[in-house]
Amino acid sequence: MRGELLRFLTARLGDPAAAEDVLQDLWLRLQAVDSGPIANGRAYLYRAAQNIALDAVRARQRTAARDRQWATAHSGPGAEPADLSPNAEADLLAREEAAALASAIAALPEAAGRAFRLHKLEGLSHAEIAARLGISRSGVEKHIAVAMAHLRRVMKD
Repeated sequence: MRGELLRFLTARLGDPAAAEDVLQDLWLRLQAVDSGPIANGRAYLYRAAQNIALDAVRARQRTAARDRQWATAHSGPGAEPADLSPNAEADLLAREEAAALASAIAALPEAAGRAFRLHKLEGLSHAEIAARLGISRSGVEKHIAVAMAHLRRVMKD
């Protein structure tokens, strides 16, 4: 079930490397536990993976808070303030990703692109979009699903 769990964790954490780390941690913890029979092994694995992922997110948040607190404490009078802004490489990568996303949105099929923009960019509900475009709510959902699948495929590449 490694592939399934890895996809599950990547979706939860948003970072394939962090998902790999959590999956490795899950494996190590399961090897160390002497447990009796488990009624639903699949559910047990997913729950354990979710718990470890949650621990990892909390640890990341504590680290970020601690770093901000340290930077604030060490930027007193006469000290040069710490630069907490992202570095130039991260900024460039974010700009390139934003440009790729804008290009991918522009390349959406007409109906899917219209529904996607109304929902994600203008904040309209599916019912409002259906009324505006004169289609069913189910049609709106299908258009948005097509758009999301297209964007996932393009951004993955």
